[in-house]
Amino acid sequence: MRWLTVLLGAAILAAVAAVVMVLPDNRPTAVDTAATPSAAQSKSLPQPTAKEYTDPCGTFDLQGVKKYAITGYWITPSSNPCTWRHQMEEIHQAGGDTVIRIGYGLQYRTVTDGRILKDGEVDPRYTDCENCWNQAEQDLKAANPGNRIGRTYVYRTDEHFGPDLFRCPGMERTIEAGKRVYYRLITSPDGSDDSTCDFSSKAGTYDLILIAAAAEDSLKKLLELGDTFGVQVFPSLPVAPRDPKASTRANPEHLGTLTTLTRRLMQDYGARFKDRASLGGFYQPFELQMGATLVNNPTLQVYAEQHDIVEQELPGKPILVSPYMDARKRVPFGQTPKQVAEGFRALAKSGVGIIAPQDSRGTGKVGLFWPDQRDDEVDKRLQPLVGVTTYGTAYHGSTRDYYREMSVVRDQLVDEGYEVELWANVESFEPSATQPCQPQGTRGKTDKPRLDAAIAMTGRYVQKVVSYMWSDFFTCGEPALKDEVAGDVDRPIAVDAIRTGSAGQDGLEVRGYHLDSGTVTLSWPGGSSELPITVSDVPNEAMAEGIVTAWVPFDWSQVPYGVWVKVGVRSPAGKEATEQLHVRVSV
Repeated sequence: MRWLTVLLGAAILAAVAAVVMVLPDNRPTAVDTAATPSAAQSKSLPQPTAKEYTDPCGTFDLQGVKKYAITGYWITPSSNPCTWRHQMEEIHQAGGDTVIRIGYGLQYRTVTDGRILKDGEVDPRYTDCENCWNQAEQDLKAANPGNRIGRTYVYRTDEHFGPDLFRCPGMERTIEAGKRVYYRLITSPDGSDDSTCDFSSKAGTYDLILIAAAAEDSLKKLLELGDTFGVQVFPSLPVAPRDPKASTRANPEHLGTLTTLTRRLMQDYGARFKDRASLGGFYQPFELQMGATLVNNPTLQVYAEQHDIVEQELPGKPILVSPYMDARKRVPFGQTPKQVAEGFRALAKSGVGIIAPQDSRGTGKVGLFWPDQRDDEVDKRLQPLVGVTTYGTAYHGSTRDYYREMSVVRDQLVDEGYEVELWANVESFEPSATQPCQPQGTRGKTDKPRLDAAIAMTGRYVQKVVSYMWSDFFTCGEPALKDEVAGDVDRPIAVDAIRTGSAGQDGLEVRGYHLDSGTVTLSWPGGSSELPITVSDVPNEAMAEGIVTAWVPFDWSQVPYGVWVKVGVRSPAGKEATEQLHVRVSV
């Protein structure tokens, strides 16, 4: 018997290695959604309760949603509250239900005469609190003359905290100075955070954490907007200090202090926000490369400590991470799909609940191509990273290969009892551009056809598709990417095609977005066929929200053995999927 399979790998040693799945000649049965966390998650999303929302920033539409395949976006902090509101409205109208916030890092600092330095100069962010360090040491010595401050850390934020930030209010306090609010924390270097608050019975060396905060709480406002627009928010955990000898790794030397700061923030969030439907979980922003070497990476120790704190203080709120991939053959740190899958396993075992690997097409580190395109010249937009070459020469595998391998490991982990989801972070930028989208750097906006192609490559294997990032990359340029999406949101996107039968008739099942009626097109050397969709709009709960299945009858005996077949979809309005699936008939 001959089967239709979607071949995925760029580094294919045999046809077997490229098979997505092989199904018998009948319709697939329903999948148990208990093993699909995304199905449960979607039910708990906050829902808009009115048609419009009005405040001093304007009137905002809470309806008018045009659902795109991407349903989550990164955003950057903004000092303008109206910017938050406009972004949330735009994301909501694009069908987004998730926002992931970029955050700030804990930093170790040196001190001279009580003044906090940055790169050898007095840090102006802390000049309004220039006596804070000296006063903290005086208070410690008043409790016991042998007490001292050993290390000093700073943490900047646009948030504002409540009293649950403090463990020892007698020694820790809020300091209002200038336009800022500062929080003074006195902690043990080992991260133990002793609840006795005994600073007098014996002398000790303590860490000082000085937080430069805001007069109003941005997170509270963002969560309120999330409740209003039906969007879940993933605030950022504090970023760990980097190892000065290897900046891609977290520095375990500061783990105790980072653990304490994380605990205090989670205690404050738990007291104020634990019942908010819009608090979806937390984003772990320390970026890592996916690969087999993650198993021994000390950064995972930092991850595990922070994630344990979140689980203790806010149980049920998942941690989201978004590591990057590098498939380039010409760099010593390029990783194969199976090596990246091992990195996925290591991350899941650190307590991560959602792993959203960057597809890395925006940075040029992974390419979008099918197995029969290995000898094609790479997209010109990738050439700044890999040169003028072919996909097979430049990369160990394609985007689809990497997500396929990670999905296999993800299913294994779920069977072992781990609650972990695989999301795709589709990068919404190009490696370089004549008009960069950010003040610093060279990256510019991409276009919707390239986004659609990335979704076609990843959507088969993930529970959700998100994108880095809304701020800048979706809003810059003419036309802005958000406007391209809004004007073309109903274009079909096919993510998978398999041979299945129905009522004893041979046929093809296509899975994807916006497959409501229309036609499926097939073309191969020497032949083609255009078939009306006879069964459509069947949700597939084992896949990302929005994906449905469409079925068409087709006699596969007319296709020669071993040839590549391109499968496309055309909507009733005549819109064709940007990216065709490449499949082949094999034994």
